Order: sequence, then C-alpha cells, then structure tokens
Amino acid sequence: MRTHFPTHIKTSLIAFIAVLGMLCLHGCGYIVGSPYGPEVRSVHVPTFTNETYRRGYELQLTEAVHKKIELNTPFRLVSNPQADTRLVGKIISINKRPANQNRYDEPRELELSIGIEVSWIDNRTGAVLAQRTTPVGPQLTHAIAHASFAPETGQSMATATQDATNQLANEIVGMMELPW
Repeated sequence: MRTHFPTHIKTSLIAFIAVLGMLCLHGCGYIVGSPYGPEVRSVHVPTFTNETYRRGYELQLTEAVHKKIELNTPFRLVSNPQADTRLVGKIISINKRPANQNRYDEPRELELSIGIEVSWIDNRTGAVLAQRTTPVGPQLTHAIAHASFAPETGQSMATATQDATNQLANEIVGMMELPW
C-alpha cells in the first residue's frame, strides 16, 4: 500500500531537507570550492626579518612558508615585489626555557617559543588582507609556536626549531584562506 502526500507537503519536505543539508555542511566547516580567493594569483614572500639575537631562524621560517604555499595553495610564488600580494613577517621573540627539571635542577625538558608578526598585503590596493594576533602575557604577539624537546631522549634544539617553524608556517598559510 502506497501513501500519497499532497504536493505542498512534498515541496515543503524537499525544501526542509535541502535547508537541513546546507546547514549541516556549513556547520561542519565544509565549503564548496577552493578556500582561497580567486582574485589573488601570486604572492611575494620576502625573507622574514629577525629582531632577536638568534640568527638563522628567519631563513628556516621563510623556507617553511614557501613550501607550505607551494604545497597547499593555488598561489604562485614570485621573487619580485610586483606580485598581486605580499606576505611580510618578522620574528619578534625566541625563548628557550626549562619546562621540567630533575631534583638536581638539571633541565629534563625544554620549551622553545617563537613569536612573530605577519601581514598579508594586497599590492594592488595596499589593503591588509590578513594579520594574526595571539595574546601572550602582558604584550600582544601576532603568532606564536611552542615546541618541547627532551635532550635525554635524543631530541635537540634543531628538532624543536623544525617543529616550531612548521607550526608557524601552517598558521601563516592558514590565515591566507577565505574567512568562513
């Protein structure tokens, strides 16, 4: 035995299911199409500057950002400032502190923190497309990454630096996505 529903109920049910489906997709974080704007095709990423006394971090971070842009975005990296956009950043703090000590006050685990300021600027209009702000302590830094390492287990400052720069590169490239 088949049940027949009036046309207005069928139409209302189809509309309800369609709206429910769209809400589920939107609420779950899914988007249709690329998460990057079609108006930007190229980006220039000059070497980040470094305001700390620890050298070499700016080169490692810039390289990590270049790789993430090439792998995860449709943007073309260009070496000249005539690109559609420019991504500029500077390292404002690098801190290494003991996170865990043994009973003789020897560090068993250390923590590396890198704080940066980063801006994505549209070269055509001069508008700032994105900036990152994360509160840390009494000051504001624009992005920060933490990495822990334990020398006793073979980890080093180099492995912690690699982890922290990868975290920052992911955050920086993530800010280039369109807002939801």
